[in-house]
Amino acid sequence: MKDSFVIWLALFLPAFCMAQETHLASAGLTSDTNVAAKKPVELKDRRILPLFGELSKTSAQIDEEIRFLSECDKSFATRAEASSFFASRAWEYLQEGSLDTACYRFNLAHLLNDKNVEPYWGLGVVSYQRQNWVDAKKMLSRGVELEGNNVPLLVDLATVDLKLFELTKRREELEEAATVLKHAVKLDSTYALGQYSLALAHYNLDEPDQAWEHLHNGRKLDFSQVNFEFIEQLKAKKPDPQGFFK
Repeated sequence: MKDSFVIWLALFLPAFCMAQETHLASAGLTSDTNVAAKKPVELKDRRILPLFGELSKTSAQIDEEIRFLSECDKSFATRAEASSFFASRAWEYLQEGSLDTACYRFNLAHLLNDKNVEPYWGLGVVSYQRQNWVDAKKMLSRGVELEGNNVPLLVDLATVDLKLFELTKRREELEEAATVLKHAVKLDSTYALGQYSLALAHYNLDEPDQAWEHLHNGRKLDFSQVNFEFIEQLKAKKPDPQGFFK
């Protein structure tokens, strides 16, 4: 199980800070990958797009994939084993901040086994860190289709929706995040980040009582993840009913 990729503190930056980001072409959040698909993309560039950009394969790409799969068949007992190997290496590159290399390794892991949840999850993380929110949601959603009860993955998906709501103020993003988080918390109430994230969702839904409830659930599980800026924002809506945060 992977640690959640989103830093809890980052979710509470003031919205005006986000307005300075220039990666969005419009309020519709057109992804860089979709833009790239409109023009020819060289093989070296496809490698660092999620799932190779999901473009029609060129003869060069097909030949390269055949060679790669053949070599893996010689080196691993199964392609599933090879997929796990490349996914593990990809997470290591991701932790080092080598997003392009991580993306390529996750793509190879997916090529070997499209039923492995790790490539979808990892490509979602890569896209999120590239601030490519549409691709992040797409990849994480595909992962959830494979493992619908994976709580950290569900929380990561909901976090993307919270980010989209922060940027666009579309209520459907917020409501979707809340629904996913309620499901995640129901599956595992001991996952602290799920509780904290649900507190944020309730805050944005203007439901301070529920926000306080889940925030206290989270701080009892892992106090280190408490965001005191968020506490002040929540207190401005309603003082802490438990009197813990004065």
